[in-house]
Amino acid sequence: MGQGYGATETSPLVTLTTIKSYMEDLPLDEKIKIKATAGMPVPGVQVKIVTPEGTEARMNGQDMGEICVRGPWIAGEYYRDPETSGRIFKDGWFHTGDIGTMNDEGYITLVDRVKDMIKSAGEWISSIDLENTIMQHPKVMEAAVIGIPHEKWQERPCACVVPRPEHKESIKKEDIVDFLKDKVAKWWLPDEVIFLEQIPKTSVGKFSKKDLRKIVFPMLNVKDFSA
Repeated sequence: MGQGYGATETSPLVTLTTIKSYMEDLPLDEKIKIKATAGMPVPGVQVKIVTPEGTEARMNGQDMGEICVRGPWIAGEYYRDPETSGRIFKDGWFHTGDIGTMNDEGYITLVDRVKDMIKSAGEWISSIDLENTIMQHPKVMEAAVIGIPHEKWQERPCACVVPRPEHKESIKKEDIVDFLKDKVAKWWLPDEVIFLEQIPKTSVGKFSKKDLRKIVFPMLNVKDFSA
């Protein structure tokens, strides 16, 4: 059992999770870690990870950047949309809008979407990683994290939390922040924790960060809540 990664523009596959022949004797838990990645580029496709500075990220499984793809069946432009094409397709590479890492074996791990990454003091914070960690809290049913503008740090995390019904009256901001302290870097800790009845979702059940910003930003007196 494995997984793959791709998009409409990639027709459709970019990667597949395959175990290399010399990895067959690895312990099961190591194989599971490999299978949990997005996999390796399929034959004929080239992938690179581009940092915010425009350089190619190191293959160390830690340096994050935008996943860029090219190959003979990768789209080169959008039909009758030169403006969008100019932003997405550059120098023969399709810029996916996805953030990921690549390790020294070539396995790619998805981290977040570019538009949902939180840029704080020149560093990136993965909203997905924060959400997944917060949702491990026993009092939490759902959590979505968005970036809020900050005068000094550019953006800071805001955790939007739906408590489990039985904990609705007792859960506090400190519960979330204290729970995170030994699990994430100090500068990842959310500046704001807002408790909501529900988190808006898209038609396919994903968190709608665009709609969430429209709800939360006015609550925090943030004037610009464009997506």
